Amino acid sequence: MGAANRVAVNTGILYARMAITVFISLYATRLVLDALGAEDYGIFNVVGGAIGMLSFLNAAMAGATQRFMSYAHGQGDEDKQKTIFNVSILLHLIIAFIMVLLLEGAGYFLFGGILKIDPDRLKVAKLIYHFLVFSTFIKVISVPYDAVINAHENMLFVAIIGIIEAIGKLSIALYVTNTGMDRLGSYGFLMAALAVFLMLVLRVYCHKKYDEVSINIRKYYDKMLFKEMTGYAGWTLLNSFASLVSMQGITIVLNSFFGVIVNAAQGVANQISGQLMVFSNTMLKALNPVIDKSEGGKNREKMINFALTGTKFSFLLFSFFAVPFILEAKYILNLWLKDVPPWAILFCRLEIIRNLIEQLFFAVQSGIRAEGRIRNFSIYKSISYALPLPISIILFSLGFPPYFSYISLIVCWSIGGLFIVVYFAYKNLDLSIVKYVKNVLSPSLTLFSITSFVGVLPFFVMESSFLRLILVGIFTSISFLLSFWFVAINLKEKELILKMLERLREKFNESFWSKLLKTH
Repeated sequence: MGAANRVAVNTGILYARMAITVFISLYATRLVLDALGAEDYGIFNVVGGAIGMLSFLNAAMAGATQRFMSYAHGQGDEDKQKTIFNVSILLHLIIAFIMVLLLEGAGYFLFGGILKIDPDRLKVAKLIYHFLVFSTFIKVISVPYDAVINAHENMLFVAIIGIIEAIGKLSIALYVTNTGMDRLGSYGFLMAALAVFLMLVLRVYCHKKYDEVSINIRKYYDKMLFKEMTGYAGWTLLNSFASLVSMQGITIVLNSFFGVIVNAAQGVANQISGQLMVFSNTMLKALNPVIDKSEGGKNREKMINFALTGTKFSFLLFSFFAVPFILEAKYILNLWLKDVPPWAILFCRLEIIRNLIEQLFFAVQSGIRAEGRIRNFSIYKSISYALPLPISIILFSLGFPPYFSYISLIVCWSIGGLFIVVYFAYKNLDLSIVKYVKNVLSPSLTLFSITSFVGVLPFFVMESSFLRLILVGIFTSISFLLSFWFVAINLKEKELILKMLERLREKFNESFWSKLLKTH
């Protein structure tokens, strides 16, 4: 199977998973918010919100290890894969212990007066924090297994794990809704337990499935590789840690200035944005191994083409759902939740805009990491990640409203990140800026502008209602599809899409007729 077809198949599998999990996750969030109430949900978001951020940290570290794994796959070196896995196990054990020490140390200061939490709920808040630390340890030591799954492009297993996770979260939400025990404490414990269970399933599967997953650190230890991977993982971890500290720091700052109700609004915004991000993250998960293998196979042009095409399609997919949601956020949130926390609607719109801009460099960033020289890139990215925290503190001290934290994220993370990624892609990969503008920026922004303009028409003409929501969805979908085909994609991409559709039609016909003949 060719690389493009492999990406298409894996993306299709992951989208099938997404179709199942998105609605389950959103319904589970509705149940949890209703069961806990805005105040307890806000407490969980400010204290245990890093559990959600850990998935980002986990993905970033897995990406670092997967880069070495996929690179070795591209070179066709099986022994090196075993060495990479064992070195990665040792490296992530060290990282896990360091993170536990840092988090427990930080907890002493957080609960010593920084966080504004009702004294009656302080005990359970501390308990949730310890669950978080334990989950962190388990997730970090399981990173090498995530990397192996991604390097083998086994997206079917990823899809199954995702569905199990969604069902687990729904079960937890139903339990919390009906339990007579402390609901916040029960929720924190069960979410941590679910993370541990999923990691154990992942480890057992990898040991049975893949030859390179064989732990013998003494036999496979390579000092030079350990040093190389430590440097690479260190710079990747710096990025992840800077963004995590900044995001969680802003959560704490919002709590200090405005209380837990604003944290509840932030939690809702993160849930909505996270579910919409699944669409583009799904493509990136399928695309990253191909980018790394192309670079490992010394095919730079192929790698750049995959990165640019992936970036454009990532933006387009996110736009399809983001535009109608931005327009109808108020109606959708009131339809979804019984009680919408103050600021939640504006927070959702701003968070989606931030993520939308970041789609414009998502896969190009993967190309920079695949090439390997990431020291300076990581330093500049980490600075852009760190800046919103002090900016938010200054703005709130001057009396600015809470949504300015999102504006600072848009300016520093999204717009600043776009310039940083394009500059280093030009410097490290010899990517033509004209090619980037022509192939990615121009078609993406043109499609977004047309879709938004058409979607606004019913929004301004009609009062808020379910009918208007449907019409906005229809108007944006039709304008998106027409703009996608006639404006956003080039001739080669059209030919590829038509070939894949033809192949799917042929496979469906073969399957249908073979089943029909068997029944007779």
